[in-house]
Amino acid sequence: QVHLVESGGGFVQPGGSLRLSCAASGFTFSRYAMTWYRQAPGKEREWVAAISTAGISTNYADSVKGRFTISRDNAKNTVSLQMNSLKPEDTAVYYCNGGYKIPSFDYWGQGTQVTVSS
Repeated sequence: QVHLVESGGGFVQPGGSLRLSCAASGFTFSRYAMTWYRQAPGKEREWVAAISTAGISTNYADSVKGRFTISRDNAKNTVSLQMNSLKPEDTAVYYCNGGYKIPSFDYWGQGTQVTVSS
């Protein structure tokens, strides 16, 4: 069955950087676009960055454009999110899922917490 494990979160000061990773299994990873989502306290989950199956096409929410970079490694079944110039409003639990901005799977991993604070 589908299994998604997010990692790499942590506590960082504003302006700092983090790199998140998502390890996927249980489906043919290379056949799925992948998307990173986040959910802040009291808010709905929102998509942050999406990448096509081969990694050629990417798309970013306006709030992170120019600061975040999504990438994937189909040989390792992983998708990553490089986050630079982090802001307090980036504080959230970050998740990955299959699909391009619309989740393919009902299953969600445990997510990884990102906290940006001085």
